Amino acid sequence: MNKKVTNLILLLITVFGLKAFAADVTKNFKVLGRCDMCRERIENVALALEGVEYVRWDRSKQNLTVSYNEQKTSLQKIQTAVTMKGHDTELFSASDVRFNELPGCCKYERGETKKKNVHNTGNLLLQNMMPGSTECIHDKSPTEGSCCEK
Repeated sequence: MNKKVTNLILLLITVFGLKAFAADVTKNFKVLGRCDMCRERIENVALALEGVEYVRWDRSKQNLTVSYNEQKTSLQKIQTAVTMKGHDTELFSASDVRFNELPGCCKYERGETKKKNVHNTGNLLLQNMMPGSTECIHDKSPTEGSCCEK
């Protein structure tokens, strides 16, 4: 009986120990939108990704808070998924096609915030800071899609 109890304790320590190494992080980033339909769309697409545990979009701050497991997803994948639904993020701009698919109440002023989308590069943020550019350069993944696919 003692051996079974010892094995059970070791199993529990292992399971909880692995959870400690799961690399859960919480990040905030800008996501543009206007209404509760935007909030629902943004939160649902982010929460549907494997490894995402919590999402909350603040309309007044235009900010998404997301908690996720870094071993299962990345900030880039989360922002790409949101962008594919038509919403610009701080890293990526939605394609004109995706943006125009949004309902009228969800369309926001884009102005000079539109970026050049360059994926899978070392300095992603700096390469996306090109106002007015609509060009997208990247390697598309057949399973993950692209924020700028039509």
